[in-house]
Amino acid sequence: MNEKQLVGEKAVEYIKDGMVVGLGTGSTAYYMIKKLGKLVQEGLNIKGIPTSKQTAALASEHGITLVDFKNVKQIDIAIDGADEFDADLNLIKGGGGALLREKIIANAASAFIVIADSSKAVKKLGGFPLPVEIVKFGADMTLQKIAGLGCEPRIRVDGNQAYITDNGNYIIDCDFQEIQSPEELESQLNMIPGVVENGLFVNMAESLITIKNGVLVEETR
Repeated sequence: MNEKQLVGEKAVEYIKDGMVVGLGTGSTAYYMIKKLGKLVQEGLNIKGIPTSKQTAALASEHGITLVDFKNVKQIDIAIDGADEFDADLNLIKGGGGALLREKIIANAASAFIVIADSSKAVKKLGGFPLPVEIVKFGADMTLQKIAGLGCEPRIRVDGNQAYITDNGNYIIDCDFQEIQSPEELESQLNMIPGVVENGLFVNMAESLITIKNGVLVEETR
């Protein structure tokens, strides 16, 4: 069993009967959803709110009942992966292009649990290019403003065309190399007109399930 599968399946233990669950996007969340689907087939009663169209399709395929925000009063727990995490459980997310919906759901959840293999651990965030979702209108100007914060931004592409998010926006991948103050940068990015949201998840994760020295561990903030 690989690390992604180990942490993804472990996270399902947090999910109890009757919960509304935020379902993450990505290769680690895949194993969580697959395991959760098996438990649903065995009688577990939960409802899921997906963070992407891709996740919605996967969850439906595994028999998980899906709902949207207008049909629930709260999200009990959100479980999602990360592209990087530091010792303070600050994250970079958005490698899968779903950062806006992921952040909305993580923020709305009573508990946000991160699942990540050992390769995602870093001393300083920024080695993974930071995804920033921007609107199409005025994109060139928005890129200039983002570059002014000290990075090399580039529009994410899908084949020969710009990648388009589920929300109809562009993703800008920003190479900061090392982010000294994630909280400050998160705020600076979101103050730029045209920026919808960025992939810095600061002080949001309640706990982390990962692998250290070959051992499954759970850390809390």
